[in-house]
Amino acid sequence: MKRRDFIKTGAIGLAAPSAVFGETNIKPNKNDPLILSTWKHGLPANDAAWKSLQNGGNAMDAAEAGARVPEADPSITSVGFGGYPDEEGNVTLDACVMDSKGNAGSVAFIQNIKHPVSVARKVMEDTKHVMLVGEGARQFAVSQGFEEMDLLTVESKKAWEEWKKKRREMTPHETHDTISVLAQDKNGDMAGACTTSGWAYKLHGRVGDSPIIGAGLFVDNEIGCAAATGLGEEVIKTTGSFLVVELMRQGYDPTAACEEALNRVIKRHNGNPDFQIAYIAIRKDGEIGSACIKGSFEYALARGGQNKLHKIKGLL
Repeated sequence: MKRRDFIKTGAIGLAAPSAVFGETNIKPNKNDPLILSTWKHGLPANDAAWKSLQNGGNAMDAAEAGARVPEADPSITSVGFGGYPDEEGNVTLDACVMDSKGNAGSVAFIQNIKHPVSVARKVMEDTKHVMLVGEGARQFAVSQGFEEMDLLTVESKKAWEEWKKKRREMTPHETHDTISVLAQDKNGDMAGACTTSGWAYKLHGRVGDSPIIGAGLFVDNEIGCAAATGLGEEVIKTTGSFLVVELMRQGYDPTAACEEALNRVIKRHNGNPDFQIAYIAIRKDGEIGSACIKGSFEYALARGGQNKLHKIKGLL
């Protein structure tokens, strides 16, 4: 069976039903609300996002609520509090949001703020701008009532101090487990959120794809939405999430759109890129898709009373 057909008939997930959803023998309906998130930490993110929908929240509320969970979890060293720092020992965060009306907000290179995804939403809703960066982003967050805190945990500091002894350059395969959350509510409206602490021990000031609309995240409520995880530099160069949505506009199904976007990256690197990128996507009709370059990738899907982790194989 071809991988695309496998996805279209429903990937066999790693069983991890959530208690939030109760019974897990409900057959999913494409018209149901859904939450689609990257990686294993997408499971608790989906739980929070679904609770938001159950409490009357819309797709944007759900995506934000989901992204806040890994931001606050110090055991997740690629997102938020507890994230691995840059080469100077500073935890710097990137995040963005986009709603069903095409509004967007973003923060990049922000420090000492636990929930950059919520700051990004404030930028979207309370300013005339799309992106705030660095010290300006931090000052804005404080002005909006966000508390400052030291985001470097004992464990992450210890890992950084060990890294400094040899200053080994981290490869693009490591510490790129960005959390991206895509949501579709009962009205069929879509929204997304993306948040990360980025490449471990990166150059001070580095910004990846996660806060860049069209790269790490893109939402077109008439067509669909897409989000990325992996080596941000390569996602930026191909405006990856925008490309996935535009391919769906041209008639590609969500998985085929993700695969085509990745094939263009693969071609640029002579068929053997030494890094990982993965995309997730939702089409307006509720069809989902995902793809990754190599190895494997896990996404979490909540729909129809179930919240499960699914694993796919890479194109290479």
